[in-house]
Amino acid sequence: MESMLEARECRMLQDPRMREFAAEQRGHEVWMIFAEPVALPARGDATAVSRAILDLVNAARAAGRRCGGKYFAPAAPLGLDPALARAALAHSRDMAEHDAFDHRGHDGSTPSDRVERAGFGNHRIVGENIAAGAMTPGEVTQGWLSSPAHCENIMNSRYSLIGIAYAENLHTRSAVFWTQDFAAH
Repeated sequence: MESMLEARECRMLQDPRMREFAAEQRGHEVWMIFAEPVALPARGDATAVSRAILDLVNAARAAGRRCGGKYFAPAAPLGLDPALARAALAHSRDMAEHDAFDHRGHDGSTPSDRVERAGFGNHRIVGENIAAGAMTPGEVTQGWLSSPAHCENIMNSRYSLIGIAYAENLHTRSAVFWTQDFAAH
């Protein structure tokens, strides 16, 4: 069977990431399933994950970039803020718990509400990026930078602080839910 699949140039069989395989016969048909093992973010090391994303975000800000049709000049690096991180974690957990992907929280909260609730205090501006399904800091950051609206949040020089968090729920299709909260006093 393997030689038959190779002869037909089955891409899945040749993909080195596909390390799991199962087959089932249904009548005269054979169904084959190829899978890549799930690689979740660094469990238990949320600080390292946040730091990795911060480094990627600050590298993008330092270089300047085009977000869709709009160019953003280089911007000062963002600093991690514990209150923004709490707000980001609360929203990531809410999305994971309810298998929802939305800037509005299950309780009706907005990003600004969550930032205030987390103890950030007075702020001039608040922004939020969310993502679901990305498995690594690089993958989620690349997704945000590839999306014009998310990229604009990352490159917005009015923001000086960021909170970054993720939450997992393996009983959902997305498995991992990410939040970045941006703000400035």
